[in-house]
Amino acid sequence: MFDIHEGRGIRRFAAGLAVLSLLALTVTAWILANVRREQEIVARLIEHLPPSDLEVANELSGDLNLQSSLSFLLILNIVATAIAFALVVRGYLSSERSLRDVKVLATDILASMDAGVITTDNDGLMTSVNPCGRELLGLEDDGVGRSLEQLGEEHELLVSMYREIRRNHHPIRDRDYCITRHGYRKTLRAGCTQLHSRLHEQMGMVFHVRDVSERALIEERLRRMERFMGLGSLAAGLQHEIKNPLSALSLHIQLLCERLDTESGDEEVAELLDVLNTEVHRMNDVLDGFRNYASVTELGRAPVDVTMLIEKLVRLLRPQAEQQQVRIKVDLPAEMLKLVHGDSVRLEQVFLNLALNGMAAMPDGGELRFRLRGQDDAVRIDVIDTGKGIPPEIQADVFDPYFTTRNDGTGMGLALCDKIIRQHDGSIDFHSDSGGTEFTVIVPTAA
Repeated sequence: MFDIHEGRGIRRFAAGLAVLSLLALTVTAWILANVRREQEIVARLIEHLPPSDLEVANELSGDLNLQSSLSFLLILNIVATAIAFALVVRGYLSSERSLRDVKVLATDILASMDAGVITTDNDGLMTSVNPCGRELLGLEDDGVGRSLEQLGEEHELLVSMYREIRRNHHPIRDRDYCITRHGYRKTLRAGCTQLHSRLHEQMGMVFHVRDVSERALIEERLRRMERFMGLGSLAAGLQHEIKNPLSALSLHIQLLCERLDTESGDEEVAELLDVLNTEVHRMNDVLDGFRNYASVTELGRAPVDVTMLIEKLVRLLRPQAEQQQVRIKVDLPAEMLKLVHGDSVRLEQVFLNLALNGMAAMPDGGELRFRLRGQDDAVRIDVIDTGKGIPPEIQADVFDPYFTTRNDGTGMGLALCDKIIRQHDGSIDFHSDSGGTEFTVIVPTAA
């Protein structure tokens, strides 16, 4: 992965040269010591020889007079050894520099990644976390030495993935889970593989975590769009085949009621006719809602002041809210919001539906809050209630047409809200728990 072979080759060559030089230096010093000892022995022998043998002894002493040559050889060996050690030091420093560069490069690569990378040992203790990983996990420090269980319930999926790989030793890819950061719901996609050394020994696990909130939102919008497109052709047929017979039925029921009022006073028959008339009107309302949902008519766009729109809506809702003991609050930003290019009537319909749904979720009273904020080139409107919340098992269906948990509802309110906001090139989403529900609407501002 990283080129460090050149440093290794220099270090090995320098080490071999240093060993050879040291060996030559040792042998030379040993020979020099032996020659000196032999010269001393010869000198003592010459002192006791007769004059007739001095000439032969001097010749022998001359043959052994190699000290100067050996000294020169010793100096050469010392120089060679010094050069070899210098090369060893240079190779060592080069290797240290290469290793340091590799570590810095690896750190820079991990720090530059837009995904979190977390490594653990075989006991589940984190050994490293890159900056993106610290941000996604909500860590204030490097997290080293902490166990996965200490990350909290939001990241329980990472613990289950770790245990699963310990059991079956197979990598895991693309498992999604949700967290809440700064009041916003994020979708994270995680995977996990085993971490092995160069000797193929298991050292722990490697987790990779990515923020796929935007992708998940786009996928959800595509699913809603597919449902909407499928209902378009169905709406036209229903409107034609059912609306006309219902109108005729409603007219005849009305005529029958008028005749019975004049000819008979049977209260039971009148009650039955009233039920029929009510149900016919209800079916008409359902068809009208379906028609509005599947309609492809263009919006009447104009600059809209969302702040004034919400204040007008609050005045409209306040009498009903007081009857239900619901407090209405509006949080406005310090700066003035930009105008939205849209249909004020349709946008008012959206916020009215969200507000009525929130009030319906608080039959015993509570608080309904409108929070307005500027967000880049858009306006963000949060509609928050303190009701019982939406059960997790039905949260994926709340924007579906005809899905409702209320006996008096048609199930078209949120579906229409979703359609209208999409027509404004905006987005609508929600977060709900046992403490209430928060719907978030984002609408682009006028250019």
